[in-house]
Amino acid sequence: MEAQKYAGSIQLPDTDVVFRNIKNAKRFAIDIGGSLTKIAYYSTVSHRKVLYNTEKEATNTVDGDDYKYESSETERLHFVKFETKYIEQCLNFIRDHLVNSKESMAGKSIKATGGGAYKYADLIYEKLGLAVEKEDEIGSLIKGCNFLLRNIPDEQFSYSRHEEPEYRFINTEPNIFPYLLVNIGSGVSIMKVESDDKYERIGGTSMGGGTFWGLGSLLTKAKGFDELLHLASEGDHRNVDLLVKDIYGGDYSALGLTGDIIASSFGKAMHHGHTKNDGNPDDKCMKCHLARYSRGFSEADIARSLLFTVSNDIGQIASLYAMLHGLKKVYFGGYFLRNHPLSMHTISFAINYWSRGAVQALFLRHEGYLGAIGAFLRGAEECDSEKYSWGENYAGSSGLQSPLPHPPVGGWPGGTIDQLEIDRCDQQLTFFPLLAHPEEYVPDTVDLTKDKEARDYWLSCFEGSLGSFVSRAVSSQPNSIDAVERANRFREKYLQRLHNLKNHPFAYGNLTVRSLLDMREHCLNEFDFPDPYLQQKKFENENALKMLKDHLKYLDSLEWKERQEVLIRGVLAGNVFDWGAKEVVELMEAGLGFKEAAGKLETRPWLHDDLDAWITRQEGRPYKCAVIFLDNSGCDVVLGIIPFARSLLAQDTRVVLCANSKPALNDVTAEELIMLMKQVATVCPIINQHLDSGTLCIRESGQASPCLDLSRLPISLLDELCTWDCDLVVVEGMGRAVHTNLKAVFTCDSLRLAVIKNRWLANRLGGNMFSVMCKYEAGMQKINAAPKSSNISENVIKDCLSVSSN
Repeated sequence: MEAQKYAGSIQLPDTDVVFRNIKNAKRFAIDIGGSLTKIAYYSTVSHRKVLYNTEKEATNTVDGDDYKYESSETERLHFVKFETKYIEQCLNFIRDHLVNSKESMAGKSIKATGGGAYKYADLIYEKLGLAVEKEDEIGSLIKGCNFLLRNIPDEQFSYSRHEEPEYRFINTEPNIFPYLLVNIGSGVSIMKVESDDKYERIGGTSMGGGTFWGLGSLLTKAKGFDELLHLASEGDHRNVDLLVKDIYGGDYSALGLTGDIIASSFGKAMHHGHTKNDGNPDDKCMKCHLARYSRGFSEADIARSLLFTVSNDIGQIASLYAMLHGLKKVYFGGYFLRNHPLSMHTISFAINYWSRGAVQALFLRHEGYLGAIGAFLRGAEECDSEKYSWGENYAGSSGLQSPLPHPPVGGWPGGTIDQLEIDRCDQQLTFFPLLAHPEEYVPDTVDLTKDKEARDYWLSCFEGSLGSFVSRAVSSQPNSIDAVERANRFREKYLQRLHNLKNHPFAYGNLTVRSLLDMREHCLNEFDFPDPYLQQKKFENENALKMLKDHLKYLDSLEWKERQEVLIRGVLAGNVFDWGAKEVVELMEAGLGFKEAAGKLETRPWLHDDLDAWITRQEGRPYKCAVIFLDNSGCDVVLGIIPFARSLLAQDTRVVLCANSKPALNDVTAEELIMLMKQVATVCPIINQHLDSGTLCIRESGQASPCLDLSRLPISLLDELCTWDCDLVVVEGMGRAVHTNLKAVFTCDSLRLAVIKNRWLANRLGGNMFSVMCKYEAGMQKINAAPKSSNISENVIKDCLSVSSN
């Protein structure tokens, strides 16, 4: 029976080489710069998916006809970055690995941007048979920037070399506009962006990356841009630059200038190296003359001074434009940065200095892909932002400062490479409208990037539990001949990611328990283990259904006030059943029962105990509509949430049960819940009545995680909640109500229920194992503050002194 339900062999995408899944590429775009090239392509990735028989007639049991496996496809965007000098080898690789032949590509085109779009147009046509359709570079950059800001959490960050952590990721606000985009290529262009279609170039400077590279080539022996940056990182500009203290012996207090401020870039070289021309013809060569001129100064010091000279100029000009236009967000991109710490530091310091802290320099994790993304999106209907949202695939993306190793490919030598993969969501996602301050919303309770003790614990915890997930993955597909091989590859990939995060915790944005859980799910899906806990969920649902009738009868026999407490205790007891909590797993494997789980709960008062306040509120007017974000299958949903929802329905409250769109651990999915509620309806006439009338409904949350991100919920769900005047939000489970959303503030009443099933976390929160979180809060009135006008005086703009070296 089980073997028959498996889909045929599904060809996995290549997972250990660059240009993954290139054989299924359907559309291309390319951004060719002088030193780096970025290729974008769209593909579909096959994977196994559980298909539920939602038309099956309801019975009070779950049997083998409820579901089957089928082959499904996920739409994916791929972006690969490599040195332009290898463009011919890369094009050869793409041509050799495409399913479609060069002849079949005839008549099709490739979107292209960047200076190389003109230079390499003939080569692209020769290798791939694709005509080059050139796109406006600035328009592509802005389109790419908007796409990343809307779709990739923790995309933007500020950088400060002298702080811990150095990277501080900024949550994206519901409205990303307006902002300033400063693109630092050979020169600098400054664009004011007010909407998707309204932007203009308001300024720039010829002092850009080309200036740094060009003068650096004349003044040092550095052979390339990256070598020049590395040289600068080892230098000390104070040996070359003239500082205020070199002129005045210390601070110039009358003007508020500290002694370390640069008074003159390269000032100490003013009288150095001047000799009479001895008639040597080489002296007519500028490079020879400059080399003689720079003798006596370290090349590293010269490179550092040059970097500061260019960066300070860019920072001053950008801050002036930002202040004149009243903009506080300034995003920097272009090959001059490449997310290099020293470049970001100098730009950040200059912006902060010139604006006196009023303007913030922001950077993008994937800034190198802006042009390629923008060029690709033009005319790409499958990427329609009005229909779909996108999310980063951690299994296939390299992280910030974390390039992935790759073997030699044809004439392309082995080494490391940067790549980004983004998967399409089935619907458009946006912010939960009942958040009181959506612009301040951060899902996660603890930022592991900042908290080293917590980071070390959780990385060790996830690594230690990896073996059990490998075993679970293998056992979930007993008739698959390659399950063991795929499970081991999952182990290797996830372990590599964990080890990288120990050294680069900022690689994928804020490191959190949520991101570690999501990364594990991404890696499981990468190797075709979409739902390792499927059979376990079915088993637990069946057992819980057998207990439901008697449990409801018991609840109905209680007095009203006692029943309210027992209902909450039931939700908490059900929440103990969590296959993601190692210490609880041992109890469950030993046969943990619902009553036994209830007995594990700490005695009152709980760690956070608002139970009395919740019961008091229940004595008041009924709620109009309640949305409940569910957690686990089995006892959790059947014996905990369903009786709780039933009590709300009895008060004429509409109830929306919101479950995951895709599997994660033993969490119930919306599709599973639809099937399960049919069984529940045969047991409980009240549930059956409300399902039929539509006052009890099941919706997808848009999530595929044990946690909950309220900035990424389906628009269709939110429209319904607004129409139904939702006035109660219930969030259940340790992942959704403790690891995330513990500090979220809502405009309506909210109830967060969870049991702490991790001993370390319980101690951290001041409790013990099985401590209870019962947090009830009345709604907070949303304050719609008018945009503040810029209060920066023109005197500040005019008061442009030399930049401190810091």
